[in-house]
Amino acid sequence: MKVLYQGMPAILANFLALVINLLINQEMNRVKFTHCLAVVFCALSLSACGIFKKSGGDDAQKSTVITERRWKLVELAGKPVPDRVNGKEPFILLQQKEGRFSASGGCNGIGGTFTFQDNGRIKFSQGMSTKVACENMEIEIGLTKALKDADNFSLKGDDLSLNKARMAPLARFKADK
Repeated sequence: MKVLYQGMPAILANFLALVINLLINQEMNRVKFTHCLAVVFCALSLSACGIFKKSGGDDAQKSTVITERRWKLVELAGKPVPDRVNGKEPFILLQQKEGRFSASGGCNGIGGTFTFQDNGRIKFSQGMSTKVACENMEIEIGLTKALKDADNFSLKGDDLSLNKARMAPLARFKADK
C-alpha cells in the first residue's frame, strides 16, 4: 500500500478527495454525507493512533547498507583497536538474508543471529564461538560483550557504531574497501 505524509494510506487520501469533490459538486445527500463524514472521522482517528504506520524508510535503507559488508573493528569501549590482534584483523560481517553475523576479535570465530527493529535498533544473539586460547583475549571479550549489550546502531558514512541506549558507542567499525 502506498503511504503518504504522516502515515495516511493512499486509499484514505483518495477517499477524502472523492468526498471533497462530491461536496463541491453538491451531488451528495445529507445521509451519504453523514456516513462519509463518519468514515473519514474513524479513518483519521485510526491514523492518529498510529494504526497506519509508514515503514521505516531510513532504517530499512541503513540496515541494507550495513549488511553484506565486512566491517573492521577500530574502537572498543572508547579505546582504539590495533589493526591486527594475534595476527588477525578484528571484524564483523552481517548477512541480512540469513539474519546471521560472523565476527572475530582476533582469536576465535564468533557467530550468531541478529534482527533489525524500528528506529535503528538491532539485537544480536550469539550462537557459537570457537574456543582457542590466545595470548591477547581482551579485544575478543570486549567485542563479545559489545554484541551482547548493543541495542541500536548508527551509521555515518563508512563508520558503523554499535550502541546501548544513548551512551557512548560500545564498538566502532570502518567499512572495508
